[in-house]
Amino acid sequence: MPRLSVLFIRTGLVYLAIGFTFGGILLFNKGIPIFPASWALLPAHIELLLIGWTLQLIMGVAFWILPRFSRPPARGKEFLAWLSYYLLNLGVWLVISSSLFPQWNGMTTLGRLAETVAAAAFALHAWPRIKPLGAG
Repeated sequence: MPRLSVLFIRTGLVYLAIGFTFGGILLFNKGIPIFPASWALLPAHIELLLIGWTLQLIMGVAFWILPRFSRPPARGKEFLAWLSYYLLNLGVWLVISSSLFPQWNGMTTLGRLAETVAAAAFALHAWPRIKPLGAG
């Protein structure tokens, strides 16, 4: 498995663990309301699980499994995939920090922009590796 796929998947698993921990805190507080301020973790919980875990897992598997049509077989413009890894993680942390620290109100926009550019960079990387059925 390529190194970048391993990083995508391992980072996604770390986000899964953190997101489940935040979810557990929220569930515990819902049953026994000890710390009402814990509801501030809800946006971070959602971001960690939807973008941090799910999207990173998808991108890691896609980088690994998409076919390589060039001679010699290569994974295309890998720098775009690496760029997407760094931008996606930057975006996740910017969005999480803006939800936990409301005084950083512009960070959500920057985080979403970084995530959008990350998705576009990954799509540009993967596009040449996708061929119609029967096209060799």
